[in-house]
Amino acid sequence: MSLAPLTQVRNKAVNPPANKLVSKLVNKQGYQSFQIGQFKFERDEYFAHILYPGNRHIVPIEAFLRALMRDIAWGFFYGTVNFDRVFGTINHYGTVEMFVGLNNTAYRSVHKEYVETFSSKDLKRVFEAVIEDWTNAEFDPFGAPAETGNAYGLKQGDNLKAVQRQRLSAKRMVGLPGDLKMRTEEDGFPVNRAFADVPQDKPELHPAPGFEGQVYAVNLFAHLSRSDVTWNPSVVSVVRDSLLCATTEEFVLPVIHGNDRVEWLVQFSDEIIWDVEDKITGMPACKVIMKPGDVAAMPADIRHCGYSPKRSMLLMWENNDGTLPHRHASGELAPYPVEF
Repeated sequence: MSLAPLTQVRNKAVNPPANKLVSKLVNKQGYQSFQIGQFKFERDEYFAHILYPGNRHIVPIEAFLRALMRDIAWGFFYGTVNFDRVFGTINHYGTVEMFVGLNNTAYRSVHKEYVETFSSKDLKRVFEAVIEDWTNAEFDPFGAPAETGNAYGLKQGDNLKAVQRQRLSAKRMVGLPGDLKMRTEEDGFPVNRAFADVPQDKPELHPAPGFEGQVYAVNLFAHLSRSDVTWNPSVVSVVRDSLLCATTEEFVLPVIHGNDRVEWLVQFSDEIIWDVEDKITGMPACKVIMKPGDVAAMPADIRHCGYSPKRSMLLMWENNDGTLPHRHASGELAPYPVEF
């Protein structure tokens, strides 16, 4: 059975009812429910319930909170953030589509997909309210499973310190005077248990005469060894639209990321296994195993999910050029960077 074009699917639910945020206590479990447009979010001790006209989708609460935390922290990121194979968001940089079944062949083949479009700031406000209320005191959705507590059960306080972390972004380069600070023990960033062997020494600089003060270097491995979050890339250098985003990864990437531009990955340490699929249908494309020193380009027409058996270091190169999504979607640019 052929699938309807995505443009036809999206036209079904554009201009939804007013983006109204509603909250109330849910039964005796203590959690609030939230609504925006025709989407309603509820949680119980074990699951997040996503209700939409005529149906509902259910996600285990720990997986949902981990995915929701990344969608918030990344500002809906580049392209599609799939919480699982059914529910997710698509960033249009000012507006966001929230969908059920849009990138799922089974849903679309029987016309069961559902999409609404919201302003980015309105949807972010709702998502922030959800993560703040649904995250209990002992759980950190940014932490690796071995480093955090239980997400399940009745309402037990909150963890605003964890869920309100700000993504770190350098203006030019991490560590430069007046720019993003290097992580230090004094600032509450001890070396992570997985990186106890990472040298913490500073680079030696020997600029040629006349170039003093114009040459700078940083021990990026030392900076990353003190990261207190997983799967949350921080911008460590900026040159026009070129962003280098470094991160530490452990366990499973909490989302399946669908690209709207080419994304380059450089593996610094240990190993990550990537499942790569077609962005729209989810059909398997390949498996990529990255070891230290490996470089891979994730094309603009795929989605991917990573598995890191041991905490590892990864560098992502992102091109922040706002024209790229349209140029790739229109066919002006190929979805891959090199023709072999």
